[in-house]
Amino acid sequence: MALADTQITDHANAPADKSETSTALKLIITVLVALVAWGLSFFTWGVPGLYIPAVAAVPVMYLLLVIMARG
Repeated sequence: MALADTQITDHANAPADKSETSTALKLIITVLVALVAWGLSFFTWGVPGLYIPAVAAVPVMYLLLVIMARG
């Protein structure tokens, strides 16, 4: 067997499924859009635009923690 005949496949770097890649991309875009919206609210309304969305997100984060703790 010659060196040129060997085939090396690297499956560790290849995505397992196209849907995983698209799901990750959608998640990243959603997070970026939320951060841009938060920045625009700070730009528009000043400090209240910064802390009111954070205070409003507290119940959502609490619910997510409860869901994760329950498994």
